[in-house]
Amino acid sequence: MDERRGHDHGHDHAHTHGRGARWRHRAGHLPRLHSHTSADKVDRALESSARGLRALWTSLAVLGATAVAQAVVVAASGSVALLGDTVHNAADALTALPLALAFLLGRRAATRRFTYGYGRAEDLAGIAIVLTIAASAAFAAWTATDRLLHPRDIEQLPAVAAAAVVGFVGNEWVARYRIRVGRAIGSAALVADGLHARTDGFTSLAVLLSAAGAALGWRLADPLVGLAITAAILLVLRDAAREVFRRVMDAVDPDLTDAAERALRAVPGVRDIGELRLRWIGHRLRAEVAVVVGAELTVREAHRVAVDAEHALLHAVPRLTAALIHADPAPSARCPDPHAPLAHHTV
Repeated sequence: MDERRGHDHGHDHAHTHGRGARWRHRAGHLPRLHSHTSADKVDRALESSARGLRALWTSLAVLGATAVAQAVVVAASGSVALLGDTVHNAADALTALPLALAFLLGRRAATRRFTYGYGRAEDLAGIAIVLTIAASAAFAAWTATDRLLHPRDIEQLPAVAAAAVVGFVGNEWVARYRIRVGRAIGSAALVADGLHARTDGFTSLAVLLSAAGAALGWRLADPLVGLAITAAILLVLRDAAREVFRRVMDAVDPDLTDAAERALRAVPGVRDIGELRLRWIGHRLRAEVAVVVGAELTVREAHRVAVDAEHALLHAVPRLTAALIHADPAPSARCPDPHAPLAHHTV
């Protein structure tokens, strides 16, 4: 018996057990009033998408201003190192565009073809960001190697150093902002984009250290620091790739699974849990659960247990927006295996 989310999941479903139970139910939800209707879940999902879009547009403005400030210094100093950093920052600002498109697509309603909606667009954007970080690492390595083979002097060192500081501060602020919002709304792609901004901050820091080395008369400071920063970018690439790979492979934090299982076992009427699956679709979680209930229950009673289980999950699992609850009757002498007709379909 599949209990889908098409039913109204307000607070009327559990209030058939007397006035005392109704008042206990209401008191248990104070002071945080809430609703689990489909419209309310859609509103929360749209709110998280809107928060992600705000983070993207804000960081785009910050990185754009940083790139413009650096470009002014590049024109005055002719620094090739700073030019590379400026291009890098501009490219990072532009990575906000595919991710913003993914957030906008994720807000579209599901269709008969895309029955789960368009949340997976975030995963595609995350892959694009990982590839961009990899390209950044390759570009940094090539630039550092070229500089090692062909050392160059840097002019206007104070201005170059100041622009490098601006680049580092701007990128680190954007990185922290994107990562914080990404983790808050459950967007692996936005976290990866924040890590990408952090790699650009490392590049800016390399320019600063190179300028310091040049001021001391050490011409090899620029390429050697560049190679060290390339190694740092590769470490960030590893973290971003792991984050996006896990999301693409439907991995979830085991703590979420444990929390869901504890919540389900505490529901009156749930005798056991046959199956529990969680998956991310963009920055929203879905659950598919099979719970074991008493074989003597009527359809209405089993439905009540399933709804209570769904209710418990919504409270226990952060960012859960949809759940499919399947109620299995407990095995009995007359029916030891309720799924026996499906046995020949299993592998």
